[in-house]
Amino acid sequence: MVSRPVEKNKDYDIKIDNLGYEGEGVGKVEGFTIFVPGALPGEEVNAKIVKVNKNFAYGKLNKIINPSPDRTEPKCTLKRCGGCNLMHLSYDAQLKFKRQRVIDSLERIGNIKNPIVHDTIGMKNPYRYRNKAQFPIGIKDGKVIAGFYALKSHEVIDTPSCLIQDEVSDKVMNIIKSWANKNEVSVYDEKTGKGILRHVMVRKAFKTNEVMVVLVTNGYDIPYIDELVEILKNDIQNLSSIVQNINREKTNVVLGSKNKTIYGKDTITDYIGDLKFNISPLSFFQVNPVQTEVLYNKALEYANLTGDETVIDAYCGTGTISLFLAQRAKKVYGIEIVKEAVQDAKKNAQENNISNAEFITGKSEEVIPDLYNKGIKADVIVVDPPRKGCDEELLRTIAAMKPKRVVYVSCDPGTLARDLRYLVENGFDVAEVQPVDMFAMTGHVECVALIQRADT
Repeated sequence: MVSRPVEKNKDYDIKIDNLGYEGEGVGKVEGFTIFVPGALPGEEVNAKIVKVNKNFAYGKLNKIINPSPDRTEPKCTLKRCGGCNLMHLSYDAQLKFKRQRVIDSLERIGNIKNPIVHDTIGMKNPYRYRNKAQFPIGIKDGKVIAGFYALKSHEVIDTPSCLIQDEVSDKVMNIIKSWANKNEVSVYDEKTGKGILRHVMVRKAFKTNEVMVVLVTNGYDIPYIDELVEILKNDIQNLSSIVQNINREKTNVVLGSKNKTIYGKDTITDYIGDLKFNISPLSFFQVNPVQTEVLYNKALEYANLTGDETVIDAYCGTGTISLFLAQRAKKVYGIEIVKEAVQDAKKNAQENNISNAEFITGKSEEVIPDLYNKGIKADVIVVDPPRKGCDEELLRTIAAMKPKRVVYVSCDPGTLARDLRYLVENGFDVAEVQPVDMFAMTGHVECVALIQRADT
């Protein structure tokens, strides 16, 4: 049996050297790696070991012996909520950490030496920036609670106020908790599959101020719903839509596929730049509208369109980036596997009088090779994949197409680096990368990379 220098449930003094990808402190005891959430680089801390794996362990922070100069007092007093894991780090230091995370990924995973990674573009106000909140519902001491899950668990931490959500989300959630407690509305139990109320989602359009409330239920009948509708109508300014979303599956997925509009409209309307978008409960729409505009403008800059180009937008979602590109391209093909998203994209194109964007339902790794085989060749390819990154077949097709430029929008530096390594090995150079802070107070970082043909 391999001997390890730490034991579960024992306390150790640990010098923290850096931050892990999820924002946790990383230190060593006799060369053995310890992850300590809440600890910062340069600090000496005391931590209780709570889990020991083969090559590393997790510690629970007991005491900060020597604090970092970058440490700041979190504005949020909730200690166990898993939503914000960097609120104890100064905002300037958060931005530096995110840039360094991108650099480290490109060098270690992508084998890209000395990459040009610009300073992270931060926010003037890194609070109250989210336009969508999803609150799981729970029971504690016989009372209905709502908030966010504790770190690495499904235990609901009651959250009267969340400092990264818009204030209207707090108000809606507190109204619903009060209504549910008064009327003893049943709450969904993951173990038994019983109970009616599962989640509440609140969406706010920042440009129009329209508000949508979505009640996610384990069934069709909501008791005392008329009372709740009246309270929300009277107390929530600019309430435009109340929707019931039915999800009867035993799943961690929040939303089901069926929606029933209880009050107002089926959608709310918001803008990114001059473009108008109708947002339904199931629509993908970036949660930080201020930084979305920054991100998309950078993608548009990197695409460097003159009006003569054919552009392919892989993983196009509801067509947000596609429509930005279409304003300056000859033709844009948007590819998306979710048919409802493609329907939304087509509606969004009509809404904005854009006729040179064509949206196709299917897997990017299947549709784009088919387009290529039909003789459609892109001058610029834009990819905005999910966290797992691009499918290798798509990367092979990009290499075969040899576009002048590839613009890669990424929400995960690790999979970005992996995919860029493939492209570099197949005739491309990474020109530059721009991180954008879309998720302030968390360890997540979004970035956009410009990749160019090596022979141009």
